[in-house]
Amino acid sequence: MKRFRRHGHESQRDKHKQDLYQFNKTVEHGFPHQPSALGFSPSLQLLAIGTRSGAIKLYGAPGVEFMGLHDENAAVTQVHFLPNQVELVTLLDDNSLHMWTLRAHNSMSELLEIGRFTLSGPPGAPPSVTRVTAVLAHSSGELLLLGTEGGHVFVVEVPGFRELEENNISVEDVQNRIPEDYVGRRNLECVETLHENPLNPRQVLIGYSRGLMVLWDLDRQRPIQHFLGTQQLESVWWMEDGENILSSHSDGSYCQWTVTGEDPQTEPEKQEMPYGSFPCKAISKVIQLPSKQGPPFLIFSGGMPRASYGDRHCISVIHSKTHEALDFTSRIIDFFMLPNTQFWFLYIALVVLVEEELIVVDLQTEGWPVIQTPYLVPLHCSAITCSHHVSSIPLKLWERVQAAGAQQNTHYSKKPWPINGGQNLAPDPPQRDLLLTGHEDGTVRFWDASGVCLYPMYKLSTAGVFLTDADPNDNMNQGSEGEWPPFRKVGCFDPYSDDPRLGIQKIHLCKYSGYLTVAGTAGQILVLELNDEAAEQTVEATVVDLLQGQEGFRWKGQARLDVREEPVLFPPGFQPFALVQCQPPAVVTAIALHSEWKLVAFGTSHGFGFYDYHQRNNILVKCTLNPSDQMALEGPLSRVKSIKKSLRQSFRRIRRSRVSMRKHHTNNALDIMHDIISAAVSIAEALQEMELAPVQRKIEARSSDDSFTGLVRTLYFADTFVSDSSHSTPSLWAGTNGGAVFAYVLRVPSLERRAEDPVVAHAAKEIQLMHRAPVVGLVVLDGKGAPLPEPLEVAHDLARSPEMHGSHHLLVVSEEQFKLFTLPKVSSKSKLKLTAVDGSRVRRVGVAWFGSRTDEQLESSLVVLTNQGELHVISLPSIKMMVHYPCIRREDVSGIASCVFTKYGQGFYLISPSEFERFSLSTRWVVEPHCLVEAPLQMRPKNPSSPVHRDQPDGVPTEHRCVCSCVIVQKPLFPSCC
Repeated sequence: MKRFRRHGHESQRDKHKQDLYQFNKTVEHGFPHQPSALGFSPSLQLLAIGTRSGAIKLYGAPGVEFMGLHDENAAVTQVHFLPNQVELVTLLDDNSLHMWTLRAHNSMSELLEIGRFTLSGPPGAPPSVTRVTAVLAHSSGELLLLGTEGGHVFVVEVPGFRELEENNISVEDVQNRIPEDYVGRRNLECVETLHENPLNPRQVLIGYSRGLMVLWDLDRQRPIQHFLGTQQLESVWWMEDGENILSSHSDGSYCQWTVTGEDPQTEPEKQEMPYGSFPCKAISKVIQLPSKQGPPFLIFSGGMPRASYGDRHCISVIHSKTHEALDFTSRIIDFFMLPNTQFWFLYIALVVLVEEELIVVDLQTEGWPVIQTPYLVPLHCSAITCSHHVSSIPLKLWERVQAAGAQQNTHYSKKPWPINGGQNLAPDPPQRDLLLTGHEDGTVRFWDASGVCLYPMYKLSTAGVFLTDADPNDNMNQGSEGEWPPFRKVGCFDPYSDDPRLGIQKIHLCKYSGYLTVAGTAGQILVLELNDEAAEQTVEATVVDLLQGQEGFRWKGQARLDVREEPVLFPPGFQPFALVQCQPPAVVTAIALHSEWKLVAFGTSHGFGFYDYHQRNNILVKCTLNPSDQMALEGPLSRVKSIKKSLRQSFRRIRRSRVSMRKHHTNNALDIMHDIISAAVSIAEALQEMELAPVQRKIEARSSDDSFTGLVRTLYFADTFVSDSSHSTPSLWAGTNGGAVFAYVLRVPSLERRAEDPVVAHAAKEIQLMHRAPVVGLVVLDGKGAPLPEPLEVAHDLARSPEMHGSHHLLVVSEEQFKLFTLPKVSSKSKLKLTAVDGSRVRRVGVAWFGSRTDEQLESSLVVLTNQGELHVISLPSIKMMVHYPCIRREDVSGIASCVFTKYGQGFYLISPSEFERFSLSTRWVVEPHCLVEAPLQMRPKNPSSPVHRDQPDGVPTEHRCVCSCVIVQKPLFPSCC
């Protein structure tokens, strides 16, 4: 009977877990890492990007996103949509072709791989015969033409990938019909490009890298016309009239050829070298398209003078008398022109994929401004150094941040986002969430993290407060007047920082008061408030000596930043009004903001303090530096100097272990090896900032002589019982790397006397953990076992008042265990060891609220990420393990270090320098794409005599017209004239 009751209890508990917890990786935010290919479907209005890691990502209207991953660990080199289909083909650098489709399932579309294919040549043929270099998705939607390195063209039926050998075009067939005196006759080299005649799908232009172009009749299997180019061919563009062809070449020139039927054509009609007669780089791609008024647009990439500007990444746009060389900060992958969805013969924007961002240029608006993208925004414009998430932003603060951001974006085009394929079926986000990212250049970027798209809202720069090498009047966006080539900087990716000391390390935003605190690499802590108007003001600096005048210590690290003494004009948004400068100027490792008490606490590797930003004065300084800890005095750039000390400590431990083994008469080689591994781990602990990959170990008590024991890991304000059990008082708690917890009682004046009376702090408690493991989190639980609410949360009626009747508890989270203490006696009540064998250590911790989909009541839990990449949910106040899930690869140290939790059981971590992976532990709060893409209807031009629109960059038309002007739809494949 007893066993049956227990079984029922366990079943109920398991059901409860299933109602609350469910792990999902939901969506990837940001810009794909190392993009390698670009595709676009005008009929679906979908953009496709392939990456070097084998990922394929599709984007349509905001919120419409799909992702697929090839099984092969190979780069995607080409992406081609099948015209008027929901299929696309990818080519990998291992020479395999893959067919993907968007298939509807439960009223939503899924991206699925439905086939793969690799060309097989005749027995004994060299690999070049079948290595694919060019792909043409035929307008029929049923054929692929594959050009190879050996000069052959294979015809393959899709979606089944069946080779039609009778339709193949061999290099011998082409060579036999080339004039004898042509210099490139003996070696045509690879097929560089394949293009379909925009007016006749039975004709295909084959371009060989040696310079030869052949117009081929697919019906009669013979050439119609040869174009005998002599320069190495880079790309070909067939104009809309079907009568003229552009070719671009390796010497920086482009040529225009006429389709006359007279064979061969030995000279182009026109040859241009856009940037002079000096040696130029290759023009890798050229296109020419009609415009609404005036001459056509001529657009090409490359072609810059090699000696002067060979390192520039440029796309030149020429229209009438306007000529601009768009200058990008990273390598160009590909580009295409975006057609107007209503008037298919007009083009509205230039879409450029470069290595670090996607840029869309509005060519219909004067000045050709950039259109702000709702997705694919480069999170890593400057390297991300920290993150901070704030849930449930009040509407008033949200609108003020939006307004400040809108004033920064006046240089963007007013046109809406032009790519709008698919339907976003996801429900509206239930709340407004912000993700704040700190960057190496001293900026903080605010992102709308409420839904699938991580949308930029506002950018704060802290560099203006300090004197740096950057010239604020230096405008890099425009070239000087009369400069040739006429460069214009575009894009926001800028990996270079004027001063690495500006880097943001910690962020804390109070969503109720609008106060923001940011801390940096050189010991600077800025306090900012939100202002709707521009203001010119001087930032007051307070220098805090964390060493408290101790002698015998000499700082060997970086110098502090110099503050501007003159007033600085700050734009609308968050404006700094107070600055705390720590001495020594070490990296700020922890901050806490209490906007109700108007206090900010800060900590470094030397100690901690807190500052009254209402009265603009420092209240307390506590030095936590161990006298034997020299590493803390060397700064982040001098860590290698201390490796000798770490090695000495490690080998001392080995010797102690050997003595112990001799006492117990053991001399096992495996035990010795275990000690060596433990010594290596101790080095990793000493150099903790390096975040080395975890290893298995047995946890041992740490020595007080270990380096960085005084480093402050966490700071926490709480109104709780510290001195006695009858009166709660404001308090500050600090946890260090050496397992110490310091508690201070604060006397905060009443609101009426807040401006006159000082805040007073007194030391109250000190806890030293037995194993001296680093303290990574502190939480006070009220009389009902719930975490204390945020400052001002109760005042805004967004949380119930904490239960002050009954014992409060302090939960101390170290890297190795969770320990609950009663307050105010600070006596141990219970604990949970994370592990004692496999080397797991707590890396990130946060409080989250969970609820089922059917019940409105919420439960608070502790969410933990370990150095093994595992997520754990721990109940409060019982501190029992509820569930755990593998999340991040244990080798992905940077991903683990970048993780940030939300208040409602979600999280973000970096999967690359430019992408966040979003995950959810909750069944109730999940943000993921829900979208539908329907097969396009067959489109026909309104005016049959007008030139037809062609897909880009697929290079195939959506409809076709024979020379005799009869309208042809998708079938038959090769229609005969009327």
